[in-house]
Amino acid sequence: MTKTAPRPKVYLAGPEVFLRNAVEAGAAKAAICARHGLEGKFPLDAQIALDGLTLAERAYAIFHANEELIRGCDAVIANLTPFRGVGMDTGTAYEVGFMRGLGRPVFGYSNNTLSFFDRVVEHNPKPLKKRHGADPTMGYEDSNRMGVEQFGLAENLMIVSAVHDSGGTIVQVKTKRRERYTDFTAFEDCVKQVALRLCLARC
Repeated sequence: MTKTAPRPKVYLAGPEVFLRNAVEAGAAKAAICARHGLEGKFPLDAQIALDGLTLAERAYAIFHANEELIRGCDAVIANLTPFRGVGMDTGTAYEVGFMRGLGRPVFGYSNNTLSFFDRVVEHNPKPLKKRHGADPTMGYEDSNRMGVEQFGLAENLMIVSAVHDSGGTIVQVKTKRRERYTDFTAFEDCVKQVALRLCLARC
């Protein structure tokens, strides 16, 4: 009898954990993964005993549980959609770096098509000021007199480079603002690429 090979596991990083229907969102993303031969692991899948713990102890328990989930996965798909500001969710950024440190593929997607620089321009309360004589990659500064990186990338250079060097890609699409954390079109495109990458690696 032929033994069926286990499906590659993919950690689904992103701010969906903060949605009111977070469990349902995770299940929907996992179902998309399953359709493409992958096993999606959502952060809330971790079984954590939180009773009797202080708030800080709960935070540390969640941290360790998520790291353990990541260690058990073959790749990560990170939702890079801007969250509470111009950049991605900071917890997701850590998880991208953690998986990159493990030497495994990192893929990302965003439901926003603006570059990181353009989002800063849009978000800053005042027009950016030009830094005379500055390097072109840091030719402007914001209202706090802090330089703004200008590489034309989807996110901070460290995130995009981590994805690129791991062999992954970033998918960007424009969605309605109210659907920026619930539209999974870009996510599914990313899943297809991950499935192809992991299949080629195993076949």
